[in-house]
Amino acid sequence: MHPYTFSQPRSVRDALSTAGPGAAFLAGGTTLVDLMKLDVMTPGHVLDINRLPLRGIRRDRDGLHIGALDRMSDVAAHRTVRESYPVISQALELSASGQLRNMASIGGNLLQRTRCGYFRDVTTPCNKRTPGSGCSALNGVNRNHAILGTSDACIATHPSDLAVALVALSTEVHLASTQGVRTVLLDRFYEVPGNTPHLENVLRPGELITGITVPHLPWAAKSLYLKIRDRQSYEFALSSAAVALEMSGRTIKQARVAVGGMGTKPWRLTNVEKALAGRRAGEAAFEAAVENAADGARTRALNGFKPALLRRTLVRALTALTTESR
Repeated sequence: MHPYTFSQPRSVRDALSTAGPGAAFLAGGTTLVDLMKLDVMTPGHVLDINRLPLRGIRRDRDGLHIGALDRMSDVAAHRTVRESYPVISQALELSASGQLRNMASIGGNLLQRTRCGYFRDVTTPCNKRTPGSGCSALNGVNRNHAILGTSDACIATHPSDLAVALVALSTEVHLASTQGVRTVLLDRFYEVPGNTPHLENVLRPGELITGITVPHLPWAAKSLYLKIRDRQSYEFALSSAAVALEMSGRTIKQARVAVGGMGTKPWRLTNVEKALAGRRAGEAAFEAAVENAADGARTRALNGFKPALLRRTLVRALTALTTESR
């Protein structure tokens, strides 16, 4: 670990004014500290932001508001979240371990870095870690890597379960800097790698996530998060699906669908959403609707099974959700 300076600002204004080039914000630290130990991230200054007033879970006519410093376990257990947005609660509870969920913040979860082994191994080339050095995963061990939104520079999979659920629900993320505040749709917050995989999102230097807003969607109460992984505890998704449905009897009026474990960012499937609208719920209808879910996919030597797994994951999630809704 490289040497660094440390401070504990007491206000958002102080934090933003102190966050110069090469600085990093520390909340739960469950990603940052790990990567600092590995020398993957080497900030010159660390700002502990846990004293900032960025907590609070509430709902109003605009939707569900969650502070950037609210802990994952607190959000997952919150009654409003569990009852009105179960897909969020489920995505959180299927993330990491109980100990990590008690520490990790919502803002930190959205900013967590990829679990690609080459990114975390400083002895191997990685364009995300060292731009221009190459991508070891292209011809390496790539079973868990992305098939959607990839490029010749990077095929690293986005790791967050929560982000998949939030993207499906058209969540907005609130940002603050010394230049002012702005709000960005979470789906547009994340960037695909292209030729600049080290630029993972639209966050500007010194900018801070202050919270998120999930829009008011009464039918989001009928939602579900399904996670497929190699083991049942503390494992990242091989495939996952966040699904929310507005139903009229057994007919689907509207759908929201996003997937994880497949893309270089949480992947919204608007083509599947359109294909589901107006269909009567049932396995045959679901299979037809997800037929083109993997359009644009680029597989590598070891992850060629993922397009089929993506379709099966979606059918299973839709079936489970509509069976529960009867």
